[in-house]
Amino acid sequence: MTGRLAGKTAIITGATTGIGLESARRFLAEGARVFITGSNQGRVEAALAELGDGSSGVAADVRDLGALREAATKARAFLGGIDILFANAGMGVFAPLNQVDEAGYDQQFDINVKGVFFTVQAVVPYLNPGASIILTASAVHSKGVATGSLYFASKAAVRSFARTMGAELAGNGTRVNTLSPGIVRTNFSQNTNVPEEAFEGFIGMVAEQAPLKRLGETTDMANAALFLASDESRYMTCADLLVDGGWMSV
Repeated sequence: MTGRLAGKTAIITGATTGIGLESARRFLAEGARVFITGSNQGRVEAALAELGDGSSGVAADVRDLGALREAATKARAFLGGIDILFANAGMGVFAPLNQVDEAGYDQQFDINVKGVFFTVQAVVPYLNPGASIILTASAVHSKGVATGSLYFASKAAVRSFARTMGAELAGNGTRVNTLSPGIVRTNFSQNTNVPEEAFEGFIGMVAEQAPLKRLGETTDMANAALFLASDESRYMTCADLLVDGGWMSV
């Protein structure tokens, strides 16, 4: 088998749609075997039917530590040792400060922060030496925009995880990096609690301000994830790969 990930094994969370699913397609095309998770059993089954040979997966809510441990065990049974963990599951809801309730706060931090942390914890015992861990952060992890306090802060925490986990896990050559996408049209944007007209206005502004004058595509992010997963990035750890058309850099 040939390809940039030939003979490698990968777990991708949040892989039934969007960036996760596109990355699963790309990893398989490059020779990896892939185990996916998602929160909905029907979408997991649909994704696996599309991905075909070399893929397996289970439904697992990243807020449920028992489900994460069970998914990691099943991934180990299917893949053997793990070369790549792409902790991609996440969500974002935007609301003014005075409209955020405790349930909304808990949901966002449980999925984006707790879920990422305990996904890594569950998989680390099964990692092969020299493994690559990729955490999905966001281009906005160092920015501030009204109504985005919870989402932006949660992604800042993920960026911090890459630094601390990368330092802690480096002993066996494990690398930990963040992939920070700009705005990409996925089903993520449908669940932000932002009125469609306002959201379209915002992304139009971002596209206009970005030097490349366009939004990101899932293939852009899958290509970046492939780089971080492959040995081409073997001297990168604790780093942040910003893939946003230049929006945050100018």
